[in-house]
Amino acid sequence: MFRCYNSGMKHNARILLISLLTLSLVACGSKKDDDSAESDKPSQPVETLYNEAMDKLGEGDYKAATSAFEEVERQYPYSEWAVRSELMAAFAQYRFGKYDQAISILESFVKEHPSHKDAAYAYYLRSMCYYEQITDIGRDQQVTEQAKDALEEVIKRFPDTTYARDARLKLDLVADHLAGKEMEIGRYYRKQQEYISAINRFRVVAEKFQTTSHVPEALHRLVECYLKLGVTEQANRYASVLGYNYPNSDWYKDTYALMNGQPLPAEKKTGLSKLWPF
Repeated sequence: MFRCYNSGMKHNARILLISLLTLSLVACGSKKDDDSAESDKPSQPVETLYNEAMDKLGEGDYKAATSAFEEVERQYPYSEWAVRSELMAAFAQYRFGKYDQAISILESFVKEHPSHKDAAYAYYLRSMCYYEQITDIGRDQQVTEQAKDALEEVIKRFPDTTYARDARLKLDLVADHLAGKEMEIGRYYRKQQEYISAINRFRVVAEKFQTTSHVPEALHRLVECYLKLGVTEQANRYASVLGYNYPNSDWYKDTYALMNGQPLPAEKKTGLSKLWPF
């Protein structure tokens, strides 16, 4: 009898322990569910979160502003505030100098919201991310080309906006920068007496970048190189173009002297007969 009673007690105790463990797990699970539900619940009204992010942006704390705008997106993912915050997060990254991160956000924005009222601004800000990275002409100009393409896209997509007007102005500066790079390479080839290669570079400037400040020099250098090669007909042609379009340019004066066999500063006399009767 004792053994049976003791065995029954153990059995009942085991059942009680299992029941307690089960209740404990259920309670823990309920607590986790409650905690999860609580964490998913917005901590503050969306206007408050957004204004706090804007305050951080105004203070110049771009890293904190980015995080704050991302928090608006996380807590209110399907709201117009989230869309606006995505754009502002890109702007904060742009001001922080994190151009690649800003570009990534902006490309995602225009892909997801192609018809949004702020799409023009998104494209413009993307172009500015490239524009701000343009370096001196002595370095690789890939980012300059990217800036050019991005600015042209703004003009093409939104031609009548203030963004397009500003993009046109900046496009002129980008073109001047690219022309400057071509001139630098052309001068190098000229110095190495590789006149054909130099001519190819100077012609790009004269023909492709006609509105830039480098054109008068490019025309003068073309005259120089063709004279070095003994191709006087082409030299005369470019000299005439220079004289017609830039009659008051110092490069015109140098070309005139060169065509008449007069010495230029730091240049040896060419010994050419008078080829250009101006």
